[in-house]
Amino acid sequence: MRRILLPILALVVLASVPGTGAAADFVTTAMSGLPTTTLRVEYSSPTKLRKLANYQSLRGKFLGPRLQQLEGALAQIGITEDNIDELMIGWKPGDKEMDLYGYAAGHFDKLKVSDSAATNNLTPTDISGQQGYCLSAGLAGTCVVILDNSLGAFGPLSSLTTVIDAHNGQAPSINSDPRFAGLLSDINKDAPIWGIALGGAVADWFGGWLSSQNSIKLDWGQVFQKVDSLTYAITAEDKVNLDLKLNCATAADADSLHHVLDGLKMAQQLSWEAQNPGHPNPYASMNVDVRDRQIGMQIAMEYSELTLAGGVGAPQN
Repeated sequence: MRRILLPILALVVLASVPGTGAAADFVTTAMSGLPTTTLRVEYSSPTKLRKLANYQSLRGKFLGPRLQQLEGALAQIGITEDNIDELMIGWKPGDKEMDLYGYAAGHFDKLKVSDSAATNNLTPTDISGQQGYCLSAGLAGTCVVILDNSLGAFGPLSSLTTVIDAHNGQAPSINSDPRFAGLLSDINKDAPIWGIALGGAVADWFGGWLSSQNSIKLDWGQVFQKVDSLTYAITAEDKVNLDLKLNCATAADADSLHHVLDGLKMAQQLSWEAQNPGHPNPYASMNVDVRDRQIGMQIAMEYSELTLAGGVGAPQN
């Protein structure tokens, strides 16, 4: 059985990391501009991620294809990875997979964006009264609106229209959803990375990292069917640390899921020892506990252990 939580940590670390001070303002702005159809959010700060000594090698191994596509699309209008300091990504149900959209804070030059778009023959598109650029595949592709020199919004055109409407106060946002408000108050927002998933998005969060684990024959939608929400916080300092909470519908549901996760932990320990003899086993210190309706999961690992997860697949969402 392949390693399961390693790709979760690796990808989330390499898709993110936060800031302080201005970060709180960005979070407030972004959360008030995500539409109520949003079922999952993730905050990250690439500016801290870039300070990791082994960033490039880990990034190339674990950065998900959809985020790679987003990065490539932004390059068409002169926005590079170094221009982006913070990200807030939202997901909502789509036809085949969840739609991805959100906000980026950083350093954007509207004139440079306009010139780069013209060089690449990109015609400006009116998106809810804002000048935007659709970068690939029309309605299904990535569109970008530079709201000011420090804030931009992105997503498929159909989603981005709603995002801009929410940002302008012309449509309700997830700030009006008491579930997000309650969970947000329970998250360590000083952590480098944190996120929230509701309902069916919980299985999607796990499934994104586990999609290539061919030896895992579980229906993740069924496994997490009785989970109302998920929150996580990740710190990336000397080690990578994940603190995950699963809020179940009832205490009995939590107890049942606890047994499933304990079984997976044991299988992962055995698999790691078979595939990486002589290396410290990160699953030996993995903790899974249950308190009433909530399951807590904590795992810590060295960066070298993330590298050893070379056979795992990158997330598909």
